[in-house]
Amino acid sequence: MNRIRRAPRKARLVCAATLAVLLIIAAATAALAARERIMLDSQLIFFPNRDVSQTPADVGLRYEDAWFTATDGAQLHGWFVPAADESADTLVWFHGNAGNIADRADNLLLLSRSLSVNIFIFDYRGYGNSDGKPSERGLYADGEAALAYLRARGDVDMTRLTLFGRSLGCAVAVELATRHPVKAVILESPFTSIDAMARHMRDGLTALIPTSWLVRSKFDSLSKIGNIHSPILLLHGDRDDIVPIEMAHELFAAANAPKRFYPIKGAGHNDTVSIGGNAYFAALKEFISER
Repeated sequence: MNRIRRAPRKARLVCAATLAVLLIIAAATAALAARERIMLDSQLIFFPNRDVSQTPADVGLRYEDAWFTATDGAQLHGWFVPAADESADTLVWFHGNAGNIADRADNLLLLSRSLSVNIFIFDYRGYGNSDGKPSERGLYADGEAALAYLRARGDVDMTRLTLFGRSLGCAVAVELATRHPVKAVILESPFTSIDAMARHMRDGLTALIPTSWLVRSKFDSLSKIGNIHSPILLLHGDRDDIVPIEMAHELFAAANAPKRFYPIKGAGHNDTVSIGGNAYFAALKEFISER
């Protein structure tokens, strides 16, 4: 019978050492990949600006500076613009992925005049005067902190709250609406998920690379919207060349009733207000006031 010969002890030690080195390299590679994904998130999804160049006062609005803290300690900043009627509804505005709340001051004026509601807009972490760096989990925590701030004010009727998201802000509004019963949800220019956006924007060989290899964020509103039981209004420009209107149709199909779809004819991604005009604001006001 042939005897099984064992490798010399020195050879076994070399193999073990080599395996240990390979495991260390693999762990380091995985850590680096995770770090790079976070970096790509900041380069491909979030485009914050720290310079708060104007306030609501510059466009003729009364307002209050709001400072509040997320559960992880991030200090956040926003503006509360009160309505003339103290018993008015409150619109919580989750803005898009670029700039900061100062870039929305003119639009804030139009919304305030047209809708006669309190408006609370705030900057996510890393935007404007808010601390930290943006991330998907961080933005959800910021949204929770915003609702906690409103609850603590004492002058906001939390049963008359409308969550209003634009573009990236739609994903935050959707997440918050799955956690909290609110009066209504408005989603303007929403996308279904980061993965779907990546497939839409990529071509050639880059389309073969899984999105999870490139970015950490999911912002998967399509998988969540069916868990919302508040009335939903979706608005989308029919000439949006950044987020195709088909994504809004997908979300609308997956949403629960009551729901309404309002296409903004001739509008792209960033000109919905100017192209939509008075009819756009009328649609918003009708949806909010009939609830």
